[in-house]
Amino acid sequence: MAINERVRKAFLAARACGISDQEVKPVLKHLLKVYDKNWDLIESEGYRALLDAYFELNENKGVGVNGNVFVEHGESSRLSKRLCMQELEDQASCTVGNSTPKLSSEENEKPMINLEQGVGTLNKNSSGCSNSGNKVQQQSVTWDKKRPIISDITKGTENVKISLVDETGNQDPPKFTYLRNNVIYQEAYVHISLARIADEHCCSSCSGDCLSFPIPCACAQETGGEFAYTPEGQLREEFLRSCQKHDMVYCQDCPLERCKNERKPGKCKGHSVRKFIKECWDKCGCDKQCGNRVVQRGIVCKLQVFFTGEGKGWGLKTLQDLPKGTFVCEYVGEIVTNTELHERNKKSSGRERHTYPVTLDADWGSESVLKDEEALCLDATSFGNVARFINHRCFDANLIDIPVEVETPDRHYYHVALFTSRDVRANEELTWDYGIDFDDHGHPIKAFRCTCGSSFCRDAKRKGKRLAVS
Repeated sequence: MAINERVRKAFLAARACGISDQEVKPVLKHLLKVYDKNWDLIESEGYRALLDAYFELNENKGVGVNGNVFVEHGESSRLSKRLCMQELEDQASCTVGNSTPKLSSEENEKPMINLEQGVGTLNKNSSGCSNSGNKVQQQSVTWDKKRPIISDITKGTENVKISLVDETGNQDPPKFTYLRNNVIYQEAYVHISLARIADEHCCSSCSGDCLSFPIPCACAQETGGEFAYTPEGQLREEFLRSCQKHDMVYCQDCPLERCKNERKPGKCKGHSVRKFIKECWDKCGCDKQCGNRVVQRGIVCKLQVFFTGEGKGWGLKTLQDLPKGTFVCEYVGEIVTNTELHERNKKSSGRERHTYPVTLDADWGSESVLKDEEALCLDATSFGNVARFINHRCFDANLIDIPVEVETPDRHYYHVALFTSRDVRANEELTWDYGIDFDDHGHPIKAFRCTCGSSFCRDAKRKGKRLAVS
């Protein structure tokens, strides 16, 4: 069906409710953007998504389509909407020769949800972490049980809008506070100061784009004297290949084992030695568009949170083709110590849904003993960004996590950046190997039953045991 014909039919559906073409046009344009031009979602159920969006906007007391905020409205304004929607459903039922039962007032009600405004004192263009926050603000988002959608779960904090869609209509919206930057929970020690960045570890004499000069600047020393990024902002093939190989290091006094049993800690199970990327700092002389400033500029890819319907819950997919080595997003959450995480999980009832915590252990092997406030991890269960929705996949995931230094050379804290490990097509789910040891029953978050579907699944042995027992 031609696009113009689809627009005409959408206008006809709106006219049946007494809505002029001029009134519905900006709403249709907004939905096409949210749905990434997927007309099927707009046309289904007699253009219900389009009409719902129009009525919500009309009942919103003047907030525009781009405001992304829908407020609760009165019963009288809901009534006209219900009558119109019922009339359309009756017309559709006559067309196919079936009768449509009338819905009760309760069935037509739409529950409201609140998404809290992100916490933090850092501005939108900054990176790093904060241990203080502004007063939390709340914004209401309409949640339609029939076609739930949030146009932007980031609440305007990211460079791009990231929508959330559940085409099954059966799921409650995820409850969490969106953060653009990591935030210290309480005891974590993160020391950020310009004085700690030595002159030889920054490029204060540079200007413009460091990647444009024939000789790499001092910031490239971390990656062997060559920048990790190409001029297009992707990882160099050689560097990406080197990041996919990991050696293991074992702590003399492992913080993970110590928080389980301080008197008699068990043996360290090992930590992967990771290659770091060091981006240009605030102390450097280059500009903010320098090619060695990728992660700190934030998300630029078109992403969408969706309900997988495959037993994996919510997931994240890309709405555009992503070349190999593309930066997708950073894993953001609360910066907690391993002891704090252990205490949190001891207090939990076990019924809550958890995101898998990320241990910042990429450089633990360089020190014999780490203090508790220096052994850090990221917990995105209650506070986090879009990365909390990325599902695990054993071995052949299409994302890889790489530690990135942005504002401090202290490797107790760093940014966990997620890049594509291969070319990824539009509408493909994004996955990441969490590095789970499914036999580690003492992990602070018990290993889940893996449903990744990979032929290299590390949980296959446990699945085989379960089948044998049953």
